[in-house]
Amino acid sequence: MGDRFHKMHGLGNDFVVIDGRESPVAMTPARARAIADRKTGIGFDQLILIEPSTTADARLRFFNADGSEVGACGNGTRAAALLIGKPAIFETAGGTLQTSVDGAMARVDMGVPRFDWDQIPLAYAMDTAMMPVGWEDLASPGAVNVGNPHIVLFAEDSNGAMAERVLRQGPVIETDPLFPERVNANFARVDAPDRIALWTWERGTGHTRACGTGACATAVAAIRTKRAAGPVTISQPGGEVVIDWTPGGSIVMTGPATHIYTGETDWSRFG
Repeated sequence: MGDRFHKMHGLGNDFVVIDGRESPVAMTPARARAIADRKTGIGFDQLILIEPSTTADARLRFFNADGSEVGACGNGTRAAALLIGKPAIFETAGGTLQTSVDGAMARVDMGVPRFDWDQIPLAYAMDTAMMPVGWEDLASPGAVNVGNPHIVLFAEDSNGAMAERVLRQGPVIETDPLFPERVNANFARVDAPDRIALWTWERGTGHTRACGTGACATAVAAIRTKRAAGPVTISQPGGEVVIDWTPGGSIVMTGPATHIYTGETDWSRFG
């Protein structure tokens, strides 16, 4: 019998979830990259490793498809909450997260957003609500850390034009020297004070159908600049989540997660 894993997704953002609370699984960047390969591995946008915790119900670790480990994954946290199936507190590198489930829907308290330039982090000090920078025709973006670093750029493009923009500008912004730890780039269109369309280029993964922390960062950036008021429905190519945030408080994300199948493998075959 091999080692068990779960294939799950949150709005099309797909995951390999490994419950290592009883049988520890060693994860390295090289092993994560091998598992992520969609032709010779299992394939994922992110890998979620559930481990024992001395301070919470479990510890979550998140790995991108390029093998990099990151502090937060909103859609992945919803998937872990659905897999556990009851209210839980998760320890993550980005902070402690409280979750609950109702059928296929999961609710996550993502904690308080961070705005200081060195908390994003940026290479040098600046206003993070309306940054004095731009790329092509997009200027004055917002930056926020919601367990991982995000930049939010507001545009009025049509859906097709926005998708093309993400592919063209996303990798340039992700690796800009302004972001010493790279950054997740969110391209947002405010359709109403309570509805925003969003496309995200994820650091270490690329263009994905949905990004939970990107949805949180986008809602926060829009509310912070009075473009929107919570709760805000964030519509992404993979579906919708609802983000509620009041300045000074925690971000609350509510959205679905789906269990696709349970599989078995031998992790040693991946290095």
